[in-house]
Amino acid sequence: MKVSIIMPAHNAAKTIKESIDSVLSQTFTDWDLLVINDSSIDETEQIVSEYTRKDSRIRLLYTDKSVGKPFYPRNIGIKAAEGRFIAFLDSDDVWLATKLEKQIPLFDDEKVAIVFSYYEKFATNEAETKKNRVIKSPASVSYNSALYGNPIGNLTGVYDSKKIGKVFYEDAGHEDYILWLTILKKGFIAKNTNTVEARYRVAEKSVSSNKGKAASWTWNIYRKTLGFNIIKSAFCYSMYMLKGVLKYLK
Repeated sequence: MKVSIIMPAHNAAKTIKESIDSVLSQTFTDWDLLVINDSSIDETEQIVSEYTRKDSRIRLLYTDKSVGKPFYPRNIGIKAAEGRFIAFLDSDDVWLATKLEKQIPLFDDEKVAIVFSYYEKFATNEAETKKNRVIKSPASVSYNSALYGNPIGNLTGVYDSKKIGKVFYEDAGHEDYILWLTILKKGFIAKNTNTVEARYRVAEKSVSSNKGKAASWTWNIYRKTLGFNIIKSAFCYSMYMLKGVLKYLK
């Protein structure tokens, strides 16, 4: 029942200790952590190496080149993963201690291939603390319901490789959304713990904060990744935009 946790790291010296410590604090202890050092030039490698000497569950891997996108180191981690369950945590985010303990039992349902949770946004800069908020999602997600926007925070998602095999990230915008859609399209569902189990750090000029770019990526998913015709793409995109407006007005 091991969980392999994939953590890409690029110049993450300022935050990675907190991220690794949140894994070490898990009440569910059957895990291994694969940190993939992506051409860091700060003290990331030294920090992770200290952890590997103290805990054999932590492994340090390396990219053979830097492509400047997280899909590449994540895929290296997935390929090397030995656990039945594959989970993801970036090197500036953190998990709550009960995350895996609450998630893994939900896979007992044969229909469930993904388990996720709510998460809380937080900012390092005190001036940005007004942005702190809990991001909630539906109790369960199917392929059809996921077409109108990504309901699964990447730092909360876990998938069952025994049920679906290993699924890798694509080199595309919203690569996590594509990953979840690929799995759900196989006929499985995603189940929510309906609890806050992770904290997402809002960084200045983060890619995820660029709403225009995110909208463009979503349109490309409908047209190119999923191959929808223009009518179906327009309908899904309209629903995606409507959900975004309603979420903003809350």
